[in-house]
Amino acid sequence: MTNARESCIYEVNYATPRSFGTALKSDLKETLFPDDPFHEFRNEPPSKKAKKAVQYFVPIFEWLPKYSLRFFKYDLLAGITIASLAIPQGISYAKLANLPPIIGLYSSFVPPLVYAVFGSSKHLAVGTVAACSLLIGSIIGQKVSPVDEPELYLHLVFTATFFTGILQAAMGFLRYVKQKKPKLFWVSAIAPMVVVLTGCLFAYFAHAEKHGIQIVGDLKKGINPLSIQHLNFDPKYIAAPIQAAIITAMVALAEGIAIGRSFAILKNEQVDGNKEMIAFGFMNLVGSFTSCYLTTGPFSKTAVNFNAGCKTAMANVVMAACMLLTLLFLAPMFSYTPLVALSAIIMSAMLGLIEYEKAYRLFKTDKYDFLICMAAFLGVAFISMDVGLMLSVGLAILRALLYVARPATCKLGSIPNSSLYRDIEQYPEANGIPGILVLQLGSPIYFPNCNYIRERILRWVRDEQASRDADQAGSVTCIDITGVETLIEILKALEAKGIKMALVNPRLEVMEKLIVTKFIDTIGKENVFLSIDDAIEASRFNLKSSK
Repeated sequence: MTNARESCIYEVNYATPRSFGTALKSDLKETLFPDDPFHEFRNEPPSKKAKKAVQYFVPIFEWLPKYSLRFFKYDLLAGITIASLAIPQGISYAKLANLPPIIGLYSSFVPPLVYAVFGSSKHLAVGTVAACSLLIGSIIGQKVSPVDEPELYLHLVFTATFFTGILQAAMGFLRYVKQKKPKLFWVSAIAPMVVVLTGCLFAYFAHAEKHGIQIVGDLKKGINPLSIQHLNFDPKYIAAPIQAAIITAMVALAEGIAIGRSFAILKNEQVDGNKEMIAFGFMNLVGSFTSCYLTTGPFSKTAVNFNAGCKTAMANVVMAACMLLTLLFLAPMFSYTPLVALSAIIMSAMLGLIEYEKAYRLFKTDKYDFLICMAAFLGVAFISMDVGLMLSVGLAILRALLYVARPATCKLGSIPNSSLYRDIEQYPEANGIPGILVLQLGSPIYFPNCNYIRERILRWVRDEQASRDADQAGSVTCIDITGVETLIEILKALEAKGIKMALVNPRLEVMEKLIVTKFIDTIGKENVFLSIDDAIEASRFNLKSSK
């Protein structure tokens, strides 16, 4: 009775399709701003809208006016703590990228200041990372030797960082898209600094360089010199920086955003991925102009920052201030650091990247994901960084293509003692409807999958020998002209077998396409229904009438 009453009140909406401009505006809004970030701006005067817009796009204007000394004592401790980690890591990872060690210190000074202005995470600590350092050293090193042409190599690294910043910021605009024991966080924070200081003292008093032990060498005092004039766009070399930029931009974004969100969740907070992309992009752009190489949000430093009790991004400013003091007064002290000490720090970081529990979880959850993981690991470990990445990315793309070309389709049955219709494979107790085949398509209908959808529907019909086919179109999110033509082909094939076809609840975008292409006229409005119950009731009536 309820369904009959509803069908009398509610009918399928055949409203005139929206204009192209209206549809495009709606699509762009959903694509670029799925979280509707401007909902707070509505019904506000222009001056307040402008203020909120500035606060949204430049987060420091939102949190800094509310900042107090109560927060600063926590941020001061956290900033000093992560600075003690940034110095040894900066020197170590710069050597990993075949760069002068001072570049690693530069990269922990300017980028954190930029992130404090544009970043949305309270806990993310900015710095260099091992994986991207390896990638840069590997890709740029294939084109130019860091030993034979160190100056050109350095300039290409700055150029790669520049392109990385451009890509990250562009993606942000276009998309506008292991915790340690808290009481022992300081152990992981000071351990690298203890290694470096111990090594420096040993090398200084033992004159290690005279005994064949290599040390970092000269580290000059002074803040970052400008490097914008050293960006190299020579066509002879430009391919290497662009390749490095594309790969490292993706790796750095994935790592930084994921880490920021994981720590935000612990505080029941939210990190805006679009803002993070823009912040990473700006800090690498500015970094490329000020003698820095690629930076992101490393896990080790962020974990230390979080456990040290940071309250805002001011911790990054404090770290930058500590790095400024180091560059101005303390840098020469670290020139005696033995390379073997840096190797120990790098090895510790590398071993920390191997997470056995997560690999096992992947194996238990999804074998294909585990295969992608192992392809990346084995490729990097035994062949090269490039090969490992290409293998994993290639397998991931193959999987995505399979999902696109082979979308989910299922036969629906009636759940006993209810008005629900569910997949009969998932719910074996669901009953099929005699003489009627109800199918659900769980994807868009467009060029890559239309042939599969046509063949799969006709196979369902052949196996069931139904006299009526009702397709649940509510799960079809969109359709292109090839998809419409496919529906026409299916309609003709079913009519040739004496089988009628019906559609149930097409979505707005799908309905608009079906109206514009006259498919609704072809199938008949009497064969488009608001619910599965309506379609089945009409089908049963037609079956009885035809007997």
